[in-house]
Amino acid sequence: MIESDVVVIGAGVTGLTAANRLRAAGLTVTVLEARDRVGGRTWTNDIDGVTLEIGGQWVSPDQTALLETLDELGLDTYDRYREGSSVYVDAAGTRTEYTGDIFPLPEATANEIERLVEVVDEYVAAVDPARPWETPDAAALDETSFRAWLHTLSPDRVATDNVELFIAGAMLTKPAHAFSALQALLMAASAGSFANLVDADFILDKRVVGGMQQVSERLAERLGDAVHLNAPVRTLRWTDEGVVALADGGLEVHARQALVAVPPPLYSRISYEPPLPRRQHQLHQHLSMGFVIKVHAVYDRPFWRGSGLSGTAFSPYEVVHEAYDNTEHGSEQGTLVGFVSDQHADDLFTLSAAERKARVLGSLAHYYGDEALRPVVYYESDWGTEEWTRGAYAASFDLGGLVRYGADQRAAVGPIRFASSDLAGQGYQHVDGAVRIGREVADEILAVTPVSAGEGAAGSSV
Repeated sequence: MIESDVVVIGAGVTGLTAANRLRAAGLTVTVLEARDRVGGRTWTNDIDGVTLEIGGQWVSPDQTALLETLDELGLDTYDRYREGSSVYVDAAGTRTEYTGDIFPLPEATANEIERLVEVVDEYVAAVDPARPWETPDAAALDETSFRAWLHTLSPDRVATDNVELFIAGAMLTKPAHAFSALQALLMAASAGSFANLVDADFILDKRVVGGMQQVSERLAERLGDAVHLNAPVRTLRWTDEGVVALADGGLEVHARQALVAVPPPLYSRISYEPPLPRRQHQLHQHLSMGFVIKVHAVYDRPFWRGSGLSGTAFSPYEVVHEAYDNTEHGSEQGTLVGFVSDQHADDLFTLSAAERKARVLGSLAHYYGDEALRPVVYYESDWGTEEWTRGAYAASFDLGGLVRYGADQRAAVGPIRFASSDLAGQGYQHVDGAVRIGREVADEILAVTPVSAGEGAAGSSV
C-alpha cells in the first residue's frame, strides 16, 4: 500500500505537469500509468532505425505555456522546413505549385475562402475558449453541424470544402457533419483565431530537437519512483474524505485527492465505487475521439527540396489531405508526414496493409511525383488501435453536447478531478493545452488540500 496526498492517473503531459506542480508545493504524489512508457499522446520512437514522432509534435508561437516548459526543461526547438513552393490538388486532380497562403483556385473561389475566414473569425472573437457555452447564440450554433453552418454562409462548395479541411480534417478529425459550428469555433478560439489555424507556418511552426516525448520523460525523471508504469487503474473507491486507487501489479494507493488525467473515452475503463453521479455518466457518453492516421514516409534524401518544393501539400480531395516536410533535425534522410482523417481513415482500414500503403503512397505521389512511391521506411501511426487512447487527436462533443454538458466536464466529484488537453480551453487538443490544464488542476487541488505539517516544497515549479 502507498499513501500519498494525490494520486494521478495518467503519465501524459497533463498528469506529469500537475504532479510536478503539486510536489513543488509540498504535497506527495503517486502517478499510475497504464502504458509501459510516459508521454500519453506524445511518443518519439525509433522505427527501422529512423526516429519518428508517432504522436503530437508541433510548437506554435502562441503556445506560451509549452514554450515556457521547454525552456525550463532545457529542450531546444527548430523550424519546420518550408522553403520553396507548396502543392495543391483540386477536385479534378489537377496539381498546382504555388507560394503564399492562398490556394491556387479560381479568383472568385479564392476570394470567397478569404471572406469565409474573416466571417468565421468574427464569430470566433465572441468565443471565450474557457466558456464557449456562453457564446452569443451558443445553443443554435451547437445544434448546427459545421458543414451545414458553412453552407449557410456561402453557396461556393469548393470554398466551403477547403474551409472544412482546416477544422474537420486537420484538427477535430471527424466529418464536418458530425460536430457543431460551436465546437469548430472553440477549436479556432483556442488557437487565437481561425486565421491562425489556416496558417500552416503559424500553427506548425517548430519541433522539439530530440522529440516532444522528452517533455514527459524529463518531468517523470523529476518524480523518480513516484511514477509507476504498467499500472492501469481498474478501481477507484472514493468518499468525501479521500480515494483508494487499485491498479494492476497489486498497487493500492490511498490518497486525499485523485486526478484522472486521461482522454475522456477512457474514464469508463475505471470502475468507480460508488458510481459517478448521473451527470458525469451522461456527459462522458457525448465526448468521443476523432480518428486520423499519421503517415510517415522516409526517403534516402529530401528529394522534393531539389525540385523547389517545401514539402507542404493540401487537398480536401486526396486520401492524404495534408502533408509536410518532417525531416528530423540533423538528418540526411528526408521524411514526409501525411494525414488521413475521419471517413478516409475508416475506408483505408477496410484494405490490407499492402493496399493501404499503395493508396497512401499514391496520394503522396500526386503531390511530389513518383519518387514518393519508394520510401526506405514507411510507418502508420494508428492511435485508434491504442488501448489507452482509442483515437486521435482528441475528444470533442457531438451536436448539442458542448452547450448541454460543457460547463460540467471539469466538475469535481468529491475528491476526484478530471483534466486533459481534451478539456482545455486555450490550447485545446495541443500539448500546450495539456500543460495549461495541468497547471490549473494542480492549483485547484492545492486550494482544497493543505500541505501537512512537516512537509516541504521540493521539485519543479512547472
